[in-house]
Amino acid sequence: LSVLTILIRMELSEGFWHHEYWLPPGATWEDMKGSADVHYPQPQDLLLCLPGALLLIIVRCIFERTVALPLGRRLGVSDKLRPKVQPNATLEGFYVLLGRTPKEGDLTSLAKKSDLPVQKVEAWFRHRRAQDRPGLMKKFCEASWRFIFYFTAFFSGLAILYDKPWFWDHTVCWLRFPQQPLPPALGWFYLLELSFYCSLVATLPFDVKRKDFKEQIIHHIATITLIFVSYCANLVRFGMIVMLVHDASDHILELAKMLHYMKWKQACEAVFIVFAVVFIISRLVLFPLITYYYFMTKFQLFLISCVINTFLMILQLLHIFWSYLIIQMIFSVILHGAKRKDARSDTEESDRSEAEDLAKNK
Repeated sequence: LSVLTILIRMELSEGFWHHEYWLPPGATWEDMKGSADVHYPQPQDLLLCLPGALLLIIVRCIFERTVALPLGRRLGVSDKLRPKVQPNATLEGFYVLLGRTPKEGDLTSLAKKSDLPVQKVEAWFRHRRAQDRPGLMKKFCEASWRFIFYFTAFFSGLAILYDKPWFWDHTVCWLRFPQQPLPPALGWFYLLELSFYCSLVATLPFDVKRKDFKEQIIHHIATITLIFVSYCANLVRFGMIVMLVHDASDHILELAKMLHYMKWKQACEAVFIVFAVVFIISRLVLFPLITYYYFMTKFQLFLISCVINTFLMILQLLHIFWSYLIIQMIFSVILHGAKRKDARSDTEESDRSEAEDLAKNK
């Protein structure tokens, strides 16, 4: 039985890695065998992303505690004072097991069980949700870490690619494909990006949850899939350009968030407008141009290229969704002076009700 199981696994593995799925017609894995001087992408290389993700999480924890936290305090970032709830086993049990926002019927039932007015029960749940809501300092630390990574990744990618002919002429990306040797710098950059997005997935339950939480999960899964598949199929040149286009605006957004948490309003608005321009140009102009024109018209289609196209289209839909949020925020907040609120802020209610309850308790 064990021998049969091994044979079945080998058959499935050989079927999964069949060259007709991963490489264009006429190419085989024999064409991808390297030598002492020439190295091609090998799928097993990507296993290093697991310890890489763990290492990045450790570095992030150290950075947030030793750099971001003291920096935030020095720059005046502080958490708002929030009222503390009185211990109540009945209400706490409902909050943990059944939901953070009870319905009207649940409020009446809980009021009877705890011998409290309905209004006090409602206020208890509001305060309890506020206690679980991340403070400005936590948001500042997360934004600082992402700013450092995206800034480093973008300018490192530029430094790696600026002297590559295929960076300036994208048609060169497909010359002699798939027999394109992998420079060590590109391999390490790919591994760094994959490790980073794996670390983001691992820390999703602990990070600030925003309104587009589901979209973020879809984005991370699509990104990880694209990095993995493009590396295995030796579409590294194309993948590097796509990653660089994505990294162009991310660090600007994180800087705008940091300025927002520091309450530097004018600087935040200026940086956010720069981010909006860079985001829309890179994601709605350059990205589809590179993806759909060069990839679809200059490249021979096969199974994995179709898979890549599918996930690229998913990313493009997300770009359109986020562009809508960005434009909406510019018109409502910056141009019309509406109350500032992050279009991707956490999903809880505003702090106004907390402030009112806090004033009543004083």
